[in-house]
Amino acid sequence: MAGGQPEREDKVSLELTDEILQSMEVGMTFRDYNGRISSMDFHKSSNYLVTAGDDESIRLYDVANATCLKTINSKKYGVDLVSFTSHPLTVIYSSKNGWDESLRLLSLHDNKYLRYFKGHHDRVVSLSLCPRKEYFISGSLDRTVLLWDQRADKCQGLLRVQGRPAAAYDDQGLVFAIAFGGCVRMFDARKYEKGPFDIFSVGGDMSDANVVKFSTDGKLMLLTTSDGHIHILDSFRGTLLSTYNVKPVSSNSTLEASFSPEGMYVISGSGDGSVYAWSVRSGKEVASWMSSQAEPPVIKWAPGSLMFVTGSSELSFWIPDLSKLSAYVGRK
Repeated sequence: MAGGQPEREDKVSLELTDEILQSMEVGMTFRDYNGRISSMDFHKSSNYLVTAGDDESIRLYDVANATCLKTINSKKYGVDLVSFTSHPLTVIYSSKNGWDESLRLLSLHDNKYLRYFKGHHDRVVSLSLCPRKEYFISGSLDRTVLLWDQRADKCQGLLRVQGRPAAAYDDQGLVFAIAFGGCVRMFDARKYEKGPFDIFSVGGDMSDANVVKFSTDGKLMLLTTSDGHIHILDSFRGTLLSTYNVKPVSSNSTLEASFSPEGMYVISGSGDGSVYAWSVRSGKEVASWMSSQAEPPVIKWAPGSLMFVTGSSELSFWIPDLSKLSAYVGRK
């Protein structure tokens, strides 16, 4: 079939359950990194995955064929966080060299810088692109969150924070959340200068915010913190629904977690390198996979797919082992 579309529909038709999640194991690993993977991102509508590594490389993968399409080195600036724009061959990334905190818009097609975004004075620890327009937000240890338009090199807005910020747009690009200091602040993306329209508390956890994310349908949010807590909130009411606990992470690590595509499960790393999965409905742990790594992996669920990916000193693609599932054993 041209374009490989039917394959994708097939994958989605198998609904994610506790049993399928428990059967998941590494189906493919890339071990050619010289250092840890610091960030990765799936493109929303194509089969591409991009990774950023401590070995100063940006790598583009074709997920459907499990192949690395290209490696681009950023020796001068290093690379820390990376995100796709709406275009599958264009990324924005933050540097990791301690002296230049600019963000860069890079064409992976011909390895050309399209724009530099200068404004931060310390390491960028959060980066989120607006799904609807050409906007994006970045949060830094300089205690600012800057709002950008990809078409302009000067920032369009500045919000001051008290502490390490985690920032994210929802999937519609209508609101964004900024978490720090035990609270999540909700902003209208079109009227952010009016300040937050709501502030949600996460029950006294004052440790550093690491990652904030919305579920695909926008109804839920997760916030991870350096003390090893993953808080699940109702994104409309701000109610704290569950808190999952893993091992704390060091101040230069990031505890990452990810919703499954339909928002019913959360997967997360841990300070001891393990991976955990919880059911949002029951709040209970469903599966865990131990690791010999001593730092939390970066972890992302593939959009609309029964697959997640972890990055540590290697890149691993996790898929269900159907031979373990009673419902599928004996099927032709």
